[in-house]
Amino acid sequence: MSSYDVIVIGSGPGGYVCAIRCAQLGLKTACVEGNETLGGTCLNIGCIPSKALLHATHQLHEAEHNFAKMGLKGKSPSVDWAQMQAYKDDVIAQNTKGIEFLFKKNKIDWLKGWGSIPEAGKVKVGDEVHEAKNIVIASGSVPAGLPGVEIDEKTVVTSTGALSLSKPPKTMVVIGGGVIGLEMGSVYARLGAEVTVVEYLDRITPGMDMETTRQFQKILGKQGINFVLGAAVSSAKPSKGKAKVTYTLRKDDSEHELDADAVLVATGRKSFTDGLGLAEAGVEMTDRGQVKTDHFATSVRGIYAIGDATTGPMLAHKAEDEGMAVAEILAGKQGHVNYGVIPAVIYTHPEVATVGQTEELLKDEGRAYKVGKFSFMGNGRAKANFAADGFVKILADKETDRILGASIIGPMAGDLIHEICVAMEFGAAAQDLALTCHAHPTYSEAVREAALACGDGAIHA
Repeated sequence: MSSYDVIVIGSGPGGYVCAIRCAQLGLKTACVEGNETLGGTCLNIGCIPSKALLHATHQLHEAEHNFAKMGLKGKSPSVDWAQMQAYKDDVIAQNTKGIEFLFKKNKIDWLKGWGSIPEAGKVKVGDEVHEAKNIVIASGSVPAGLPGVEIDEKTVVTSTGALSLSKPPKTMVVIGGGVIGLEMGSVYARLGAEVTVVEYLDRITPGMDMETTRQFQKILGKQGINFVLGAAVSSAKPSKGKAKVTYTLRKDDSEHELDADAVLVATGRKSFTDGLGLAEAGVEMTDRGQVKTDHFATSVRGIYAIGDATTGPMLAHKAEDEGMAVAEILAGKQGHVNYGVIPAVIYTHPEVATVGQTEELLKDEGRAYKVGKFSFMGNGRAKANFAADGFVKILADKETDRILGASIIGPMAGDLIHEICVAMEFGAAAQDLALTCHAHPTYSEAVREAALACGDGAIHA
């Protein structure tokens, strides 16, 4: 029987980061993973492969729509779907092998197999039982289904099947107007598919700043993506390589049908804890099937949980932060996550990134605030690169000028948001950003201009 200071169950972003940090802090660490490769959903069938396809298809879009404008003449490239899939798979392999290298470098044991917790202090993997002073549950999440929707991962697919369709469809229905649906819908729209997004709510990207949402939907509409909002899907059935989606418009209870070559079910994700034996071990769960925690600790002493297995936004970087925090706690240090400064990004083109409060939340709180906004149309770099759609929007306290939140829709938004994250982490005012020199010409100047707009006004507006 092997004995460890920490056994982490799951090797996704939360799990592998937690394991590495534990090892760095001198704890004897093992990580349980039953899949053939490390990295969890994110590296194998989520964040990384989807970004590979988004990158490849964005290059296609640039060649088809912008190259000639810059004097780059020639025949538009054709799509070799098999080669694009091979590129995606190579990206996955490079990343997963990188995690395996880091495990070896940090002397972390990979316990290959599916784990369960027969009792506190013990983890069973296959026929072997290992002892651990502490156990960290980082088992992640899986796609959530819908009643009446028959998923076969060939024609009616989750995000997993959408990454490796046998060929790009001519028509696609995306059920759900959130991050996954819009990203993968963008991929196939660029490949020539007629994409229709069917969303239950009267808006896409729920929880995002409403002004940003409206602009985002308008831009996606110009890219050829169609939207049916306020629609409840009652069924989606595959048949002979096609699929039929039935939905009801909530405003008038009228029933409609859509035929498609492929249907992507992107209605969110749910925590995955099946087979861990948590109920038998006495671990309390929430009503939604998530592990209940208090500062990462479960109801059972010595058992912790992080990431998608718990409550909160299902984001890889949130899981990573929690993994590092738990490792610090187990090593006798102070572990902390600032949940008020966790960015969220949609990797379409343009990208969309948010952090902190939205106008809607501030209004609900009755908090006095001011808005600084700057359009990328006023940014020289963005105009030169055919990327002037969108804006930077900063929300600051009306009296103190402290930054409360931000939304960016535009080029490199997922990178630009972190300047604001760092500012918020240090409690900065909008004026602090406004007084910071930004290199010219860069997209980041738009952030400074938005900060200036919180005061006396932007320069280039």
